Amino acid sequence: MPVLAPSILSADFTNLSKQIRLVEMGGADWIHCDIMDGHFVPNITFGPLIVETVKRITKLPLDVHLMIENPDKYIEDFIKAGAHSVLVHFEEVVHLNSTISRIKELGAKAGVVINPSTPVKLIKDIVEYVDLVLIMSVNPGFGGQSFIKNSLRKIKETVKLRNEMNTDFLIEVDGGVDLKNTEDILNAGCDVFIIGSSIFKADDITATTLEFKNKINKKIT
Repeated sequence: MPVLAPSILSADFTNLSKQIRLVEMGGADWIHCDIMDGHFVPNITFGPLIVETVKRITKLPLDVHLMIENPDKYIEDFIKAGAHSVLVHFEEVVHLNSTISRIKELGAKAGVVINPSTPVKLIKDIVEYVDLVLIMSVNPGFGGQSFIKNSLRKIKETVKLRNEMNTDFLIEVDGGVDLKNTEDILNAGCDVFIIGSSIFKADDITATTLEFKNKINKKIT
C-alpha cells in the first residue's frame, strides 16, 4: 500500500506533539524529517535532538532526509536519535556506495535523493543497494513550493529503472504534493507521499490527512 509521510517542516513547532497526534489520527504512516543546514540548501531547520524528541512523541517510523553538507559526519547521530530511514543526496555524497552501506550497518533503511535537475539515469549504479529513492519535485530548501510538472516523467523513469534492475526500492516524492495532483503522482508510480504545507497548514489537519490517505489508497486507473 502507498505510504503517507507528513513532513514536520511545515508543522507548528510550538505545539509539535499535538500536530503529530493530529496526523496520526488521520492515518499517517511515517513522519518525514527535513534536515537543512543553511549550506547545501538556503535554510536551517533542526538536528538530531529534535528527531530524538519526535521519536519520543510517536511510534511511527521517522524518515530522515539529510539536506546537508558532509552528511556522513552526522548519519550515526540521526540513527541513534531514532531515524528509521536516512536519505542522502546524490549531488552531495562523493562515495555513495560507502554511505549507503554505512547507513545499513547502523541499522536504518538507506535512500538516495535526486534534485529536480538531476537525471534519473545517474543513479542507475546505486539503486540496487538502496531501500528508497526520493524524487524532489521542488528545489529543496523551503516548504510551500509548487510541484514541478516534469517530476511525473521522472517518477515513471524511476519505475522503469526499478523494473530493469529487478529491485524493490520504494519511490518517494517530496515537494508541492497537494490534493489536486496526488492522483497523477500515484498513477506515475509513487509509493511514499511526503506532504508538508498541504497538511499542516490546513484548517483541519486530521481531516486533510485522512483525505490524502484515501486519495493515495485509491485504485490506480
